[in-house]
Amino acid sequence: MIRRKTPSGENQRLEDISIAKEYDKLAAQESKKYPVCVVANDGALAEAMESVIRRAKLGKPLRASLNQGTPSLNGESSGKSQPGVANQCFVFSKLDPAKPTIVYDTYWRFAAERQAIFFRKLSGGPPTWTSDPVLRDYKFTNAYRASDRTSQYLIREVIYAGDQTLEEVFFRTMIFKMFNRIETWELFTRTLGRISYADYSFARYDAVLSKAINNGETIYSGAYIMPSGGPSSANGRKHRMHLKLIEQMLKDDLAARLVDAPSMGKAFELLRAYSTIGDFLAYQYVTDLNYSTFLNFSEMEFVIPGPGARDGIRKCFSEFGGLNEIDIIKLVAERQQVEFDRLGLEFQSLWGRPLQLIDCQNLFCEVDKYSRVKHPEFAGRTGRTRIKQKYRITPDPILYWYPPKWGLNDRIAEGGLLVSSH
Repeated sequence: MIRRKTPSGENQRLEDISIAKEYDKLAAQESKKYPVCVVANDGALAEAMESVIRRAKLGKPLRASLNQGTPSLNGESSGKSQPGVANQCFVFSKLDPAKPTIVYDTYWRFAAERQAIFFRKLSGGPPTWTSDPVLRDYKFTNAYRASDRTSQYLIREVIYAGDQTLEEVFFRTMIFKMFNRIETWELFTRTLGRISYADYSFARYDAVLSKAINNGETIYSGAYIMPSGGPSSANGRKHRMHLKLIEQMLKDDLAARLVDAPSMGKAFELLRAYSTIGDFLAYQYVTDLNYSTFLNFSEMEFVIPGPGARDGIRKCFSEFGGLNEIDIIKLVAERQQVEFDRLGLEFQSLWGRPLQLIDCQNLFCEVDKYSRVKHPEFAGRTGRTRIKQKYRITPDPILYWYPPKWGLNDRIAEGGLLVSSH
């Protein structure tokens, strides 16, 4: 409540006094349900604004501060316990119209425990990394997308290995991502040697992939559903269509156009304009290309939810309150520390890097899977009721190394953990 002293002496009006008293009554009434902070506006406007901002930064959700005393009108606690009332300002956000379910709390617990598993693995020792039976028995991606084995391989062995010219980095990234499978990349390197656009031949790459398919080998990852272009596609097999798609991108000088894009959203639109690339793939590709030195978009500026994330969001919220899925992801990213504090969770960030929009989007996808076992009463649109992939220990250690522009690699090395020599 913003309060300003009423004029005194001959300038005093009964109407002003009456209005001030009514606001005091309103504040007293509301303080029975909500914390009320009073800000004096008797000086400069900037001083009042500074006070509002300072109090807002102290905000806590009501559920996190039960039985801590009822605030008086001056913002101080009266010391009397009143359930449901915090002793600091509560700042209402756009999240208020949305109605969270129990799965929303599970989202944060899942994120904290999955990240804890990540660090427990780094510390070594026997593979008893969690007591959570669902996380122990089934496969889930990391809390941070860039920490996953495939993303780590892409960053170390594809993007930052080899010729660092724009065209070559773009070519290698797209060749890897079209198949998104480490084994397919290594098949290329064993058979063709250096992966380079300067040496590229459609016939050679097609021959490698066609032979692998004929031998019953899998060339695509199961992480994404890759469209084939339909039975009427002029290229026949799906991999041929994707090779031609990359060729067309390079002919269109797409890499340079992405560099010139003023925002991640505009770069997304450039990728989205190509046939068979939908919203989800375009967002994944722009995120991967953004790991390079050529793009420098913030991962907090743009997000597109995939099908799994949409299901996870619907399980976390019974009503959206007029928000859409993108609004929800952005709000969750903004509120992450507030929510961890509310639930009393210790979340160990990625060496100081908080969860980004892409990570929060991925976590919604993972909690959709997790809740199939933990909360089977919540059904998503897909109707899936089980988790397909069981967890299997991978013997090869990961040499964690992130895009240098993030400034994480020196911190990892200081901690004595395994890092790549890149």
